[in-house]
Amino acid sequence: MRNAREIMRANVLLQVNKGLKIKNIAEGLEIHRDTIRKIKKRYLEGGLKRALYDNSRSLMPKKYSDKQEAEIVALACTDPPEGRKIWTINLIAETLKGKKGFETLSRETVRLVLKKRTLKPLD
Repeated sequence: MRNAREIMRANVLLQVNKGLKIKNIAEGLEIHRDTIRKIKKRYLEGGLKRALYDNSRSLMPKKYSDKQEAEIVALACTDPPEGRKIWTINLIAETLKGKKGFETLSRETVRLVLKKRTLKPLD
């Protein structure tokens, strides 16, 4: 199955191959002329695969180590603080922010770490 971007790029290359002008291709496919120029350039520099497909994107380096992620999970598995019935994602994040190495910990990071391990505290 192809994504829409790949199909659009293939259509651009087909139109270019037919000898149509960039202006006409842009109007017919309802895309910007610069997009057509970029696709043509990618084709000339790297061939068909380069023109049709995106490069794989490098992942951002992990902000928290496996040990720190384990600490997030471990906290979620303990009894909640006094006065609370359960741990929430926000409560975990706020509790850990006070510890060294977790100063910039966000709610979303906690959610993703727990999701990766199929743990589901309340939002």
